[in-house]
Amino acid sequence: MKVLTQRLCTCLLVVLVSACSLAPKNPDPRQLTYAPLVFKVPDVETRTLANGIRLYLKEDHELPLVGVTAMIGAGSIGDPVDKTGLGGLFAASLRTGGAGSYDPDQFDESLEYLAANLGVSTSTYDTTLDLSVPSKDLTNALDLLSALLLTPHFDNSRFELARKQAIEGIRRQDDEPGALAQRALMAALYPGHPLGRTPTEASVMAIQRDDLVDFHRRYFMPNNLWLAISGDFDREKLVNQLNDLFSKWPAGNLVPQTVPGIPQANVPSLWGAAKDIPQTTILMGEVGIDKSSPDLHAVRVMNFILGGGGFNSRLMREIRSNRGLAYSVYSYYQVGRRLPGPFIAGCETKSQSTREVVELMRTLMEGIRQNPVSEEELNLAKESLINSFVFGFTDSHDVVTQTMRLDFYGYPADYLKNYRQRLSAVTVADVQSAAKTYLHPDKQAVILVGDKESLSSVADVLGMPMQKVDGK
Repeated sequence: MKVLTQRLCTCLLVVLVSACSLAPKNPDPRQLTYAPLVFKVPDVETRTLANGIRLYLKEDHELPLVGVTAMIGAGSIGDPVDKTGLGGLFAASLRTGGAGSYDPDQFDESLEYLAANLGVSTSTYDTTLDLSVPSKDLTNALDLLSALLLTPHFDNSRFELARKQAIEGIRRQDDEPGALAQRALMAALYPGHPLGRTPTEASVMAIQRDDLVDFHRRYFMPNNLWLAISGDFDREKLVNQLNDLFSKWPAGNLVPQTVPGIPQANVPSLWGAAKDIPQTTILMGEVGIDKSSPDLHAVRVMNFILGGGGFNSRLMREIRSNRGLAYSVYSYYQVGRRLPGPFIAGCETKSQSTREVVELMRTLMEGIRQNPVSEEELNLAKESLINSFVFGFTDSHDVVTQTMRLDFYGYPADYLKNYRQRLSAVTVADVQSAAKTYLHPDKQAVILVGDKESLSSVADVLGMPMQKVDGK
């Protein structure tokens, strides 16, 4: 028996050694090849109901959930100057003030019973209601949403609570240096314009409940409503349900909000807010571009190289990695939907290095204007932007709302389809041209929040008078 066992072990060993000798060696990772990445922008179905409501639909049965985004084409751009903050107060009061046959508490309890989340927000050009609900309760949740759209109460006690909360936020708005700097920069770039205004205690106190009712009356109508719905639903059943809910809501005589123009030229300026803190918040900015710019894709690539690419960007590499002067430094273009948005570059640094960092940031901006970027930088920027584009389509509701917003803001029908190709076509010359056209460090507004000594050092090197940030 012992001999037989030894022979079996010997045979197994021979087989194992033979198998190992026949196994292929691990290939060199540099020689691996992959099939080309194929990506297609997901399709979203669009429909328009008889009364003008625009629908954007995408079924997704992976989870028993439904997401609904209702967007009204009116926002804070229309806030009267003496009632700045109206849009934000409207959103808070709409959400909490009750609707239809429900008082405020009953409305909240009904949402809680359905395990539904409902939020309302106002941005520059739109007011948005976001609803998430288990698919089994979609019918009841849509009833609540339709009540909020058609017959909100704007309960007076909830309105006053929202006003108090807004005023408390205003009283604390300068506590955070970054928020103070951001507010000051927008005021410097868009003086006297809605894009540069922020609410004050006086402007919020001037808002009355009747202002909310009037906003609802003027803009909440079916021909000014966009609905994006994704998730676990039956398309035809849902459309029939929406027709039943909204068929008696007639289209109105919509007068779109006026979008006032902005100042034409960037004017260099230096603003300071003195705080007894050991570091300085630095923001630099100028009026940038809007979505219709033919150089949009070149600007995206240029900014990635300058400060939008994290550790791959020049600002981060030089100011943080090479010199250790800041934990984070960045730049970005906020592409305007209807008006040119701002270019912003910023960081925080210790007080003693404020002057050095300001000079470095301006030098690096001027460098990308005057000298062509390398092919290596260009290729890395394009590949990173193209690859990250795919991750914008991992959530089905994001896909639907993005499609809806592109339509709302009048983007070309092929914008998403051709996005990667247009990025791929950007050249070194395009990047330098974009930098020269849209980046002007000598004309920017510079905002500093820090101790007095650090602020004075920058005023000396820039040769500009230091203007005091409002309230500081």
